[in-house]
Amino acid sequence: MLDIKKIRENPEYYIAETEKKYTTVSLRDVLAVDNERRPLLTEVERLKSERNAQSKRIGELKKKGENADEAQAATRELGNKIDELDKKLKELDYKQTEMLMHVPNIAPRSPEGKDSSDNVVEKDGPIPFDYYTKNDDFARVDHKTLGERLGIFDFERGAKISGSGFPVYRGLGSRLERALIQFFLDEHQKAGFEEFTPPYLVTRNTMRGTGQLPKFEEDMYRCDKDDDLFLIPTAEVPLTNLYSGEVIPESELPKRICAYSACFRREAGSYGKDTRGLLRLHQFNKVEMVYFAHPEHSYEDHEELTRFGEKLLEKLGLPYHRLALCKGDLGFGAAKCYDLEVYAPVEKKWLEVSSCSNFEDYQARRANIKTKVGGKNVYLHTLNGSGLATPRVMVGICDNYQQKDGSLKIPEVLRPYMGGLEFITPKK
Repeated sequence: MLDIKKIRENPEYYIAETEKKYTTVSLRDVLAVDNERRPLLTEVERLKSERNAQSKRIGELKKKGENADEAQAATRELGNKIDELDKKLKELDYKQTEMLMHVPNIAPRSPEGKDSSDNVVEKDGPIPFDYYTKNDDFARVDHKTLGERLGIFDFERGAKISGSGFPVYRGLGSRLERALIQFFLDEHQKAGFEEFTPPYLVTRNTMRGTGQLPKFEEDMYRCDKDDDLFLIPTAEVPLTNLYSGEVIPESELPKRICAYSACFRREAGSYGKDTRGLLRLHQFNKVEMVYFAHPEHSYEDHEELTRFGEKLLEKLGLPYHRLALCKGDLGFGAAKCYDLEVYAPVEKKWLEVSSCSNFEDYQARRANIKTKVGGKNVYLHTLNGSGLATPRVMVGICDNYQQKDGSLKIPEVLRPYMGGLEFITPKK
């Protein structure tokens, strides 16, 4: 959530910047509520000061043995006015907060642009995108066809039991995905992340803390109204909110934590997009990394977090690049975001496998997470990124590592998790 004081100090700048991210709530409307609220707050404070003075006068009159009825009546009248104005003030406070909950973060360090066509490729990975295919003398098949021939995916049975977007991994496919998850977690542990195992169901307030609610409720899976719990769309939600309402010591920053979880998304806005196989799912597995960063160093930490995701892709031997998202394509709460995309030669496209975002203090304000700097409690900065999501990494492996004989070569770093297996061969 944006700081209303900063908006008040520089309204035109904040209005212009939020409109670049296509906000549905205008800051002009927020400021109109603020302009109504502030004089009311001043009046309440004046009346409370006057009531305190009257209370003091009542005490003095009683001490002298004089009649205090008139002063007591005036105090009661002041109390009634204060109660009335306090009620209106609370209504305006709630209205202003709810409006700010729908306003996106600003992104002063992100490239200008209106949509994904304006995103900027900032860095190519060390493996050229055509590294595995430039000498091909065979026709590669898509991951869905390959996976079914190898007996590692079963999309038909997944659809039968849950509907489309719920894949089933089977046999060596299950083991390969588990190998990916374990490899990711082991690499995080080596890098000093603290691992958590969070709940998959969280409260409405938890979802608000990281910005999924109220704006994106239609994209979430919600339990019935008696529980009002939501299936997590990413482990970012429970991980970040672990420290809601707390003050993290400055000496612990940056605090690096991670978790594996299943992720659940309705993908309500996916109409017309490619949903074949593993490309776009309602349920998928992911390892998430979260940083709690010092406000003065969060952009250096953002580079570090992103670089860690890149190292995972390099160890897997996958062609990738780093994309800096422009303001118009940036996520709702992010101030800056890098997408890491793997090249899938059969799909002939780059597939996002990680979004590494710096939210500055946007989430920390919503979840009330602070640190102490110079003896004063201040909102810290939160960062997160996928480290990594398994489905599109799996697509990248299938597209890049398939062999002429129809087998799938297993990336070298995953072989220890596969009992030393080097290839998954077609079922006979």
